[in-house]
Amino acid sequence: MSGPWSIVETSAFDPVARADPHGRLRELREQCPVLRDEPVKTWMLTRYADVRETVNDRSLWRHWTRSEPGALLRRMDRDPQPGDPPRVDSILSLDEPDHSRVRLPLAKAFYARINAMKPQIEAIIDEVIDAVPHGAPFDLIGEVAVPIPILVIATILGVERARFREFREWSEASILGLNPLRTPQETQRMEWGSAKLTEYFAELMAARRTAPADDLITDMVQLQAGGAPLSDDEVRVNLSALLIGGNLTTTDLIGNGVWLFLNHPDELAKLKADPGLAAAAVEEILRYESPVAITNRVMSEARTVGGCPMHAHQSVITSLHAANRDPEVFEDPDRFDITRKHAPHVAFGGGAHICIGAPLARIEAKQALVRLFQRFPDLELAGDLPTWRALPFFRGMEALVVRG
Repeated sequence: MSGPWSIVETSAFDPVARADPHGRLRELREQCPVLRDEPVKTWMLTRYADVRETVNDRSLWRHWTRSEPGALLRRMDRDPQPGDPPRVDSILSLDEPDHSRVRLPLAKAFYARINAMKPQIEAIIDEVIDAVPHGAPFDLIGEVAVPIPILVIATILGVERARFREFREWSEASILGLNPLRTPQETQRMEWGSAKLTEYFAELMAARRTAPADDLITDMVQLQAGGAPLSDDEVRVNLSALLIGGNLTTTDLIGNGVWLFLNHPDELAKLKADPGLAAAAVEEILRYESPVAITNRVMSEARTVGGCPMHAHQSVITSLHAANRDPEVFEDPDRFDITRKHAPHVAFGGGAHICIGAPLARIEAKQALVRLFQRFPDLELAGDLPTWRALPFFRGMEALVVRG
């Protein structure tokens, strides 16, 4: 079904949707749950059942370059230029058989490393929060939500502590690559940060081949030595993807969570009374105000979705935000309730491409929320309403000024 609807008007491209996307998404889900936005050659799904079925369907393609010309996400990607080196994609966009070839060894090493380092991860989070002084207002995003995921992933990878400051600068610069509206100056900074990270990962990989350490870089080069069919470029690209995608979204998960609790004092009182609710609270934050707004698939063959015929190579955007507030699945979906009866949200997508960083994000958000409200039991908002970031298809704040 098509009509007077625009996918762009549900995203952070649009000032109204940037402040609150949920009203427009509710109308779209109720009135046009399977939307064909012809000007951008893209379908959009907003019902939970359609979204979940689509993201779990392993027969669909992921890489937007397989979609028809003019599709929205294909337009946002940079076309290859003459003289460019061969493109090396991360697991975020790979299709089979390369996706499984790269993801399976990476996931095995990554999850084992997270489990082994959980006490260190929690200690890093505590250290960041304990360094924030009492009394004076501070920016929760800049002082807590940004450094936590960067320092955690730096430790997991094996970055020397003396280089944490540089690593954070490179990481924050590289994240600008997610913004298609960046300025020429931001593009220059992004390219600098990406080049520095690539150079540094190459140095670390070479060093770990001669002097192994207790870190993920060592795990990956040892997998290569043991026969895992991964090139050095593929290892570097996917470590960068873990860094860039995971840092931004975990920052937003922590920031959005604190914002929700400070605006829902009854829910905050529940968490303070029973810190054991932290895991459930993280799931409700993910459902209610997910850091990632959409994920995409490409039709690999003609089929009908939600009653609408679609053709091979047509691009489909699934609205994770709309699905996570579908009243067919979630009772009173616009209520933030950390003791809500469990129903599986789709904040991390699904299927073969379910977010590889989900377990780490959950650990970080849970520990950050518990420690933050322990250290600052009277934490309150101290500034103006936050400015939501104008980054399309993500949901997070530029700053959140609070006082403890």
